[in-house]
Amino acid sequence: MYGLEPTPRPLIFGCAGPDLLDDERSLFAKANPYGFILFDRNIENPEQVRLLVGALREAVGRRDAPVLVDQEGGRVARLGPPFWRTSPAAGRLGALIGDDVAKACKAIFLNSQLIAYELSELNISVDCMPVLDLAVAGGHEVIGDRAYGTVPTRVAEFGRAACSGLLSGGVLPVIKHIPGHGRATIDSHVSLPFVEAAWADLLGADFAPFRALCDMPLAMTAHVVFTAIDKDHPATTSPLVIRDVIRGEIGFEGLLMTDDICMPALQGSPIERAERALAAGCDVVLHCNGKLKEMAEIANGIGLMGKLSRRRAIRAASLRGKQLSPEEFADAKINLDSLLV
Repeated sequence: MYGLEPTPRPLIFGCAGPDLLDDERSLFAKANPYGFILFDRNIENPEQVRLLVGALREAVGRRDAPVLVDQEGGRVARLGPPFWRTSPAAGRLGALIGDDVAKACKAIFLNSQLIAYELSELNISVDCMPVLDLAVAGGHEVIGDRAYGTVPTRVAEFGRAACSGLLSGGVLPVIKHIPGHGRATIDSHVSLPFVEAAWADLLGADFAPFRALCDMPLAMTAHVVFTAIDKDHPATTSPLVIRDVIRGEIGFEGLLMTDDICMPALQGSPIERAERALAAGCDVVLHCNGKLKEMAEIANGIGLMGKLSRRRAIRAASLRGKQLSPEEFADAKINLDSLLV
């Protein structure tokens, strides 16, 4: 039974390279972060990844500590040839099917099942997808074809198919970037975007896919200022956005993690960013750059995960299905290929 014992700190950390360093192992053992996230710098081959994942979990003494990765397909994919499949971007996958929504949902479900199998083979338990942001005209290309499309109901259908595929294959999905990044005209990896759309427009469009999938276990915030709600703070550090929109209007009750707090969209020191996000209502802080000094500073200043956040984390873990068998993986691949012909 997944019980989060001993109680972790509400942190997800990266690490520097393909092998866990002694200093990192010592820090993680002391800090006991909730989980870890992997990037290109951490990935060389399947056996190496399995060893790294095992070392991370061993460091915190929790064999089921979440290990995350961004494996959306397209340009956001940490795993690729020669060891792993190449998957289409979300927008391209839907477009390959045409106007047959049921067929597109089936293809998206199967593709997500295949991703789940590949991640499960590496003991990776969380995939930071699907992107539920809308592909809005004039929006920055940082979202672009990562979005399923422009129509909120269609994005919600496709997003649910992706979540169902991952869950059925034993991997937890993360809906992102709540409450919506599609209108941003600036890349939040570079600077802080301001969205000046009216409340009614946000409610009827941007928020709608997230509301439709509010039952999902995990979500990731947007480093975006919505001036109609809180003109002074991005969603990640805005009590108004988290309380009134994400928890309120959207109705999301799962575990809410920040997007990477290392991104230039946020201001302040690493510990200040982490403290603001948690104070605003985020359950977990995501810190990705793997810099030991920053991680130590954050860990030294942050207390243990609260009871409500722990309950949300335990519920999330309980929703994972079983890993596909090799035969099920092969069948899913054949079925997906037949749909994409």
